[in-house]
Amino acid sequence: MICYLDTQAAIWLAEANTRKLSHKALSYIEKAEVRISPMVVVEFGYLYELGRIVVTPQQIVYKLNAELQCAVCDYPFPIIAEIALGETWTRDPFDRLIVSHAKANGRAGLVTRDELIAKHYPNTIW
Repeated sequence: MICYLDTQAAIWLAEANTRKLSHKALSYIEKAEVRISPMVVVEFGYLYELGRIVVTPQQIVYKLNAELQCAVCDYPFPIIAEIALGETWTRDPFDRLIVSHAKANGRAGLVTRDELIAKHYPNTIW
């Protein structure tokens, strides 16, 4: 079973702030092979540049890997981009590509609190 993390869930896990995650999400993460989209890493960079997080993207990725064996997904980008073309329910490029990664990988679970994603991606875990 594969589990993708959205950006906010990944940040909470890296901060060891698990109380912000639902019990269902935590249980799913514990049982799954955890991954993040490279787009999540790009969004970490964006948030770091804005000063909304104080830890570098590289530090977050390292911590997630060390503590959860969370890997950055290496699924071929052309396939992800093709799937993302159909994600017309949002104008957010981060969300489009994060959901597309989960879809491309067998419609894997996606841990997110984002209600818009949950409305459009049935394998949302929260």
